[in-house]
Amino acid sequence: MIKKVVVNDIMQKSYTYELSEVIGKHFALDFKPDFTPQEMLELGVFGGKYMTDCTQEFPKTWFKKAKLSPEKKNPKLNYFGVDASQSLSEWQKKGWIWKHDPRGWFQWYCRYYMGRRIPLEDERQIKRWKAYRRHLAQVSKNCRPGDIVCRSRQRQSLLHWAYNSGVHKK
Repeated sequence: MIKKVVVNDIMQKSYTYELSEVIGKHFALDFKPDFTPQEMLELGVFGGKYMTDCTQEFPKTWFKKAKLSPEKKNPKLNYFGVDASQSLSEWQKKGWIWKHDPRGWFQWYCRYYMGRRIPLEDERQIKRWKAYRRHLAQVSKNCRPGDIVCRSRQRQSLLHWAYNSGVHKK
């Protein structure tokens, strides 16, 4: 059964999409993120600011232990305690933002995880996700095993893309 979702938040009014897959299932074969959106929010991503006005769109469980900062971005809430984000305007300038996901990759991932499928956009975002893996290789090459302080900004950025560069999962 296909479920419709209607979004009304700061960045989208009356945006509607359909969930055609079971939550957390049936991902593209080459898309295997290390973390779920809920795990990412609990670990600390995007300075806690990213999802504060759209909690109605996603399961309440995602936000029970999420590290959020409704007023402004707080990098201390990030898992590695550093700011590893570029501004939304920078992402827009580089052409990385797609009209249906004005917040970028993580919003796409949350909706994909929920079961929304848009084949061409899914392919584009998964290609971007796979390309980001090169940063994991740089961390491995330049840091001793277990030294999670090494390249903390790069590690935080990897966490933003659902890659595990040494995060201890609960």
